[in-house]
Amino acid sequence: MSNYVNWEMQGVEYSNCNCAWGCPCQFNGLPTTGNCRAVCFVQIEKGRFGDVPLDGLRWGIMAAWPGAIHFGNGKFQTVIDERANPAQRKAIEAVSHGHETDPGSLIWQVFSTTITEYLPTLYKPIELAIDYSARTARVKVPGVVEGSAESIRNPVTGAPHPVRVTMPTGFEFTDSEVLSGKSKAGGPIELNLDGSHAHLARIHWSTHGVVR
Repeated sequence: MSNYVNWEMQGVEYSNCNCAWGCPCQFNGLPTTGNCRAVCFVQIEKGRFGDVPLDGLRWGIMAAWPGAIHFGNGKFQTVIDERANPAQRKAIEAVSHGHETDPGSLIWQVFSTTITEYLPTLYKPIELAIDYSARTARVKVPGVVEGSAESIRNPVTGAPHPVRVTMPTGFEFTDSEVLSGKSKAGGPIELNLDGSHAHLARIHWSTHGVVR
């Protein structure tokens, strides 16, 4: 038994990275362009960190690695809903930095082993709209990042082209919807993504990793 804080988080996430649709990282391949730049935001529907409730809050991250993620030397910044109180801010930052989590069990803990620079956490208003059934997402953090995603389109008919990725032992999700995304961000982690990989996933994370 670990002595970690017992925490749990359920909701939905939206991610967009600079890889081609499908993202080779999901298949233990190298990134499309040789490096990785990504943004991810989460809507917590139900959650707690010890005795601290997290229901209804939003948070996200921006990250960049000069090569494949597992090669390390990453730069990482957490963005937390300005509505969060001090205890909630501390809790979400801990989760996003991979703390209080069994090693190797969850994306944030795995990422933490590849990061060499944590930028100061930002506390901002987060506009986040995710429609899982419609396969759309939109995020805006004023002055920080803005992005959106929709279904990949059939190149001939323009009709939505649904694609799903299932990872029965994945450390981020079990099932996801693959989309086409775009994101723009300035500052220390610059993003200029357009028509690159994005995905939506229903998440259920905990101290011990992905709950299935």
